[in-house]
Amino acid sequence: MTDNDHAFRTEAFFSLHHGLPRQSPGSDATARRLLALVGPLPHRPRVLDLGCGPGRAALLLAAEAGAEVTAVDLHQPFLDELRKAADARGLGDRVRTVRADMAELSGSDFPDGSYDLVWAEGSAYIIGFDSALRDWKRLLAPSGSLVVSECVWTTGTPTAEARAFWEQTSMRPVAGNTAAAVAAGYHVLGALVQPDSDWDEYYTPLAERVEAADASAPGMAWALAATREELAMRRDHGTEYGYACYVLRPAGPRWRTRPETAADTAAVHAVNAAAFPTPDEAALVDALRADPAAWLPGLSRVATDGPDGDVAAYALLTRCRVGDAPALALAPVATAPEHQRRGAGQAVVRAVLDAARLRGESLVLVLGHPEYYPRFGFVPASRYGIRPGFDVPDEAMMALVLDESVSVPQGTIHYPAAFGV
Repeated sequence: MTDNDHAFRTEAFFSLHHGLPRQSPGSDATARRLLALVGPLPHRPRVLDLGCGPGRAALLLAAEAGAEVTAVDLHQPFLDELRKAADARGLGDRVRTVRADMAELSGSDFPDGSYDLVWAEGSAYIIGFDSALRDWKRLLAPSGSLVVSECVWTTGTPTAEARAFWEQTSMRPVAGNTAAAVAAGYHVLGALVQPDSDWDEYYTPLAERVEAADASAPGMAWALAATREELAMRRDHGTEYGYACYVLRPAGPRWRTRPETAADTAAVHAVNAAAFPTPDEAALVDALRADPAAWLPGLSRVATDGPDGDVAAYALLTRCRVGDAPALALAPVATAPEHQRRGAGQAVVRAVLDAARLRGESLVLVLGHPEYYPRFGFVPASRYGIRPGFDVPDEAMMALVLDESVSVPQGTIHYPAAFGV
């Protein structure tokens, strides 16, 4: 293929996509769900939208999150489309476009610690998911978040046809990318597989454009063939792969988290005894540790003040059931009084939830303060038809779905015997 052929093909490809509302699967509804997982943002948050395309997400972030958005893409016509749309919606002062390569983010537009939120829908594949996790972390301000999507296998046995189509990528299952994020130093605030309707928002207008295109234009025959192959792959094998969105936050440097060891037993007992008005929670941990049906290796976590510091906080997940389906009970969560309100408790809760995701667990339940646990994504369990076998305020019994590809069970919660309920 000559340079001219490559140029014609590139131009034909972009001509198919110009004017489309999206350049990858997505929807405003999914963007709002991701924003909810991010949690509260500062007033007029600084947002970096990487690979923004025509800017559907950038416009939503500016309008609904009140963000000051720096929108980055290499394709100038997409940036021009975004600039026109922002001005038309009265958002011109909140959306700034920058033509740049997301693999080489340098200069005054991209200093370290400069963004409260980095948003990358359908674009991280260009530099690779792992490279994106590594290279974009420095851009985040303290407590900043990264929202990034990546194509994933949604079956453990993809067909040869699907594998052949995606052979140029390093696609993994959802849990594989979760593990990569944790290994890269992030907490996972949420992960969701985008619904089929998100693909329809992208592919339906694209398919209409394909049918109306002039195949005689230079490079267009190639662009049409490639696009039709992609559309057919989704039609015939769409149950085997999808896009997953991850909401990530770098783990803070202050609190180190790790699995509990045998050497921690006395310190864990002491933290629980000090954190609560009675010794019941400390005794509960000891009883659960002795119950092989409840205790799950790796789901008892401690936070220490630095790598060699004393145990400052503790969180435990044990096996419970909803009806006959396995779930996890988060209890107790304890922080030593001298370390309370300093982030140790949040760090250890996020660490134990990360560990649960890596095990492939799908549901966590907690009976706790309704003003505290929603920051981790918990919502009233009653929304899923889940209830305890005893009377508690509805808002205090909460659930967190870790894997939305698994059906959420309904029914009564059955705790380990040590809980005494």
